[in-house]
Amino acid sequence: MEERLVTKALENFKNGYSCSESIVKAAVDLGLAHEVLLQASTVFSGGMGSGCLCGAVAGAQMVIGSIYGKEARPYAKKMIDEFRKANGATCCKVLTHGFDFHSVERKKHCYQMVTTATSILYQIIKDKIGNKIEIEM
Repeated sequence: MEERLVTKALENFKNGYSCSESIVKAAVDLGLAHEVLLQASTVFSGGMGSGCLCGAVAGAQMVIGSIYGKEARPYAKKMIDEFRKANGATCCKVLTHGFDFHSVERKKHCYQMVTTATSILYQIIKDKIGNKIEIEM
């Protein structure tokens, strides 16, 4: 199930969706989130235009919020903690330092950010969603 979510997110990223959109679209496509989140997720890529929060983290947080609602805070914190542990930061500027914004190298680097964020997202939501992804396949 995790592989399905990650594969969909990476497929979206390769097909021109931003980091935040890629993760949200994967969740939407698998029936885990409402499609209205996809449009809203657009503004979160590239660190919300300012370079701060990584768009992959922001997209995952949107999905966590849509699944857990008012109970999302501890899960949102876990997302941040796990992503920071894996990558050393959650700030897009820090994560992509030294890459030209539109370069192929940066895009390849961001594939890893999307992969990591989506994998962590799955680990956080798997108990709540049960076998929903398998059913949607």
